[in-house]
Amino acid sequence: MPERLRIAVIGYGTAGRFFHSPLIHSTPGLELAAIVTGNAERAAEIADRYPDTAVIPDTDTLWARAGEFDAVVVASPNGWHAAHAQAAIEAGRAVIVDKPLAASADQAETLIASARARGVPFTVFQNRRWDADFLTLQALIEAGRLGTVRRFESRFERWRPEPKPGWKRDAEPDAAGGILFDLGSHLIDQALTLFGPAREVYAELDAGYADSAVDDDSFVALTHESGVRSHLWMSSVAPDLGPRFRVLGGTAGFVKYGLDAQEGRLREGARPEGDDWGAEAESAWGRLVAGERAETIPSHSGDYPDFYRRFAAALRDGQAMPIDPSDAVAGLRVIEAARTASAERRVFSL
Repeated sequence: MPERLRIAVIGYGTAGRFFHSPLIHSTPGLELAAIVTGNAERAAEIADRYPDTAVIPDTDTLWARAGEFDAVVVASPNGWHAAHAQAAIEAGRAVIVDKPLAASADQAETLIASARARGVPFTVFQNRRWDADFLTLQALIEAGRLGTVRRFESRFERWRPEPKPGWKRDAEPDAAGGILFDLGSHLIDQALTLFGPAREVYAELDAGYADSAVDDDSFVALTHESGVRSHLWMSSVAPDLGPRFRVLGGTAGFVKYGLDAQEGRLREGARPEGDDWGAEAESAWGRLVAGERAETIPSHSGDYPDFYRRFAAALRDGQAMPIDPSDAVAGLRVIEAARTASAERRVFSL
């Protein structure tokens, strides 16, 4: 392995610009070697912010130069994830695919099998496993502070009175548009990580804007094999935001408001490094509640950079990839079940 692993990122939209590029650039042992974009304005921004990073105009040029790079990050629109990931696999480069891994579980399984057959390291960017609130809740559950969890309520809600244009509003099945694929990929992954496989799925997938062809305001209910019930809300049209987490256990409940601060700081241009990275203000901490008794729980620091530290260690030292891609397949199976359950107005058994 070279002293610094050279990474190429496909795409400089939200994922490439605000997540992958700054995280790679700040990770010791990694080099943000190239970004693929055909947009002149974005290319100019890259040249200003990352002057040592090459701008490659298209993926054909990237594959022709694939030998210059150790890994490829697929941060293109959802509908291109499978094709770009497969091309990177065939080029023999280690691959990170932004969520969702593909537009269907079958596509995702094909990619995993292809990577395995060629011996290509392969993982999925599920960064919300490193949110401050999720890490805090995970620690509380592992320590038994809630007792046996019965119900998990989780929300990603926004208030956008007018729809935000772009490819996420594409209703074609292969485009993986809509809020279930977007925010639901995170919520489902967190629920499955905490409570294990789902055996039943119910869903209400609704448009939130006039003439919308995709879901903008959706609800998914899971019954896990462990017996826990997860209720997951995702919305772009929520004028009043509910709690991020409300978790009910046999001895206590946990309530937390507000989203993890890391995305906001990355959008502001902050470098993801330093001892205070991912720290939450005390006013944002959650509460552990049992009847009249309530305890404020200091939040763990969020740590998106840990994904890329683990990725670098996996390539160098043979450690496990930060995310097992089979987890993404399980999440996609739930998304497919939710779409069927909503369309047929029934509970879907996995």
